[in-house]
Amino acid sequence: MLRAGLGRRSRLCGGGLWRSPRPAAASGSASPRRPGALSGASASPRNGGGARGEGAPPAGASNVKPLDAVKILDLTRVLAGPFATMILGDLGAEVIKVERPGAGDDTRAWGPPFAGTESVYFLSVNRNKKSIAINMKDSKGAKLIRELAAVSDVFVENYIPGKLAEMGLGYEDIKKIAPHIVYCSITGYGQTGPMVQRGGYDSIAAAVSGLMHITGHEDGEPVRPGVAMTDLATGLYTYGAIMAGLLQRHKTGKGLHIDCNLLSSQVACLTHVAANYLNCKIEAKRWGTAHGSIVPYQVLHNGLVMEMNHPTAGKIAVPVFTFSTLVMLDGPHGSPVAVSIGQMRKGPGVRYSEFAVSHPKPPPLVGQHTVEILKGMLGYEDDAIEELLRTGAVAQHEVR
Repeated sequence: MLRAGLGRRSRLCGGGLWRSPRPAAASGSASPRRPGALSGASASPRNGGGARGEGAPPAGASNVKPLDAVKILDLTRVLAGPFATMILGDLGAEVIKVERPGAGDDTRAWGPPFAGTESVYFLSVNRNKKSIAINMKDSKGAKLIRELAAVSDVFVENYIPGKLAEMGLGYEDIKKIAPHIVYCSITGYGQTGPMVQRGGYDSIAAAVSGLMHITGHEDGEPVRPGVAMTDLATGLYTYGAIMAGLLQRHKTGKGLHIDCNLLSSQVACLTHVAANYLNCKIEAKRWGTAHGSIVPYQVLHNGLVMEMNHPTAGKIAVPVFTFSTLVMLDGPHGSPVAVSIGQMRKGPGVRYSEFAVSHPKPPPLVGQHTVEILKGMLGYEDDAIEELLRTGAVAQHEVR
């Protein structure tokens, strides 16, 4: 009766995408094409400042992706941030992954298993990216980050609040030189509050939010989900928020700061479980593989794989899923029968009618694209790059 009542109650409650006005240029007019020049890399459509994809594609153009020519400066590590930027890369964005020279992203060392010398964990969420190895603690390295931000559309980071500001790379710092920037921060607990200086960990956020309380066998102890669902949910929220930020900039011509965090993301994902308590004071419980409101309940898929060639690991594979939409119909003699009414291939998440997701590029080695990015995005000459390499401000990985 209670479930039926809740059900009745729930029914009662109830142009060019990237072309935008040209933002005002930062003070000064020095061009990043001249080595050492930063202040005043203008936020123009041509150099990355907010107006991507000028004009309509030529007649007959095929496979134009929604984020073609959008540049993402990615300072994130581990899972939530890299998962979000990987999706953006799947949709055509140029993702520049900034890593510390030598060790790189923390997850490069996470294993076993390893594919050759490469962590499978790292490989799983870092396709379609370029890697530049920069020592951000070096003043020259921090300056390079600012130059890259000036010619990028999106800046994504997952440092403890205040850390990047200490290096002159916080939102207020970047906004001065790149007023067009969509700056997205991913933290454990947000930008303010008593827990602001704590690092964000999936398992802790899953416990604090209540996810573990409702996960596990009905008579058992709380259980952490088999994958880092809080990190992954935050990555999906981050991806959606960045897309919304780009649309907002298209409308206003100005950038903005986006605040994503693990705790808020996971609490939001409690949906009806949280609503049951807030509205009806129904304490959540663990149901194992059952469901508190729906019978029968069945999350089915057939596994496929997407393969790519990695410079050191050789051929690697990432999961591709095919989801079927099922309905339960009355079969012979009144027995229920599951019938498939549609199927959707999941490479990078979804499939689109007007373009195909191209064959992915393998996850990069640490600093694999350092020289390419310095030349292609910032116009640095060979002698300037050699000086940066010599002093350790950047590093380049040579693919053998």
